[in-house]
Amino acid sequence: MVFGAVACLVLAVLIGGSGLWTLTRTPATDLTGQVLRSVAPPQVAAAVMLAAGGICGLAAPSPIGLIGLIAGAAGAVGTIAAASWQGARFAARREATGGCGSGSGCGGCAKLCGS
Repeated sequence: MVFGAVACLVLAVLIGGSGLWTLTRTPATDLTGQVLRSVAPPQVAAAVMLAAGGICGLAAPSPIGLIGLIAGAAGAVGTIAAASWQGARFAARREATGGCGSGSGCGGCAKLCGS
């Protein structure tokens, strides 16, 4: 169980660092950057869940620590999965509409007019 707790703490640092790094960068204008930025706050939340599970796994007695470790990891995976699903749905809707001003002429999209 110690290995799982330490792995959760390491993953918490990596995922939280990635989320914070994404949030501190300049907002992107492309679709991929927007989706990555929308997933960053759930990444930070998942890092907190992993850290709590890892601390619980190290500090609590074995049966309680194992339950805390599993709950923290499951919550983090669920949070990231839901955020990724929502980001993919946003990107799919955006791509389906063309991503531009939807017929507004050259003012809405540089791709259509080549400018």
